[in-house]
Amino acid sequence: MNPLDEKNSNMENPEFQPWGIELNQFCMLMHFSQMAGYIVPVAGMVLPIVMWASNKDESDIVDKHGKNILNWMISSLIYMVVSTFLVFILVGIPLLFAIAICSVVFSIIGGIKANDGIFYKYPLSINFLNK
Repeated sequence: MNPLDEKNSNMENPEFQPWGIELNQFCMLMHFSQMAGYIVPVAGMVLPIVMWASNKDESDIVDKHGKNILNWMISSLIYMVVSTFLVFILVGIPLLFAIAICSVVFSIIGGIKANDGIFYKYPLSINFLNK
């Protein structure tokens, strides 16, 4: 098992179903919801935060996944701002593409792992919120 992965323990409250969805599926959708911004502007930032904030007090697993997602969103925003300034020396253009690709890939991997009950810490993510 990858050292970045940790197995979720569903022993906290097996009956808890956020928004009427099974816990692992909810966490998976929380990861996938980051990509909603590609369809509806700003939805990729708002939807995961709303999903996390509405259920973080009920489940440690949701709180852990939500903080991980929020840490990545803040980190990628910082990386994009820095890359935007680096566009003037032509280094920023490939970096912006790399950040976009990482955002999609990390959220897909995180969602698949969450559905399997595994916590996946996004690589390159800065810990602003402690898990």
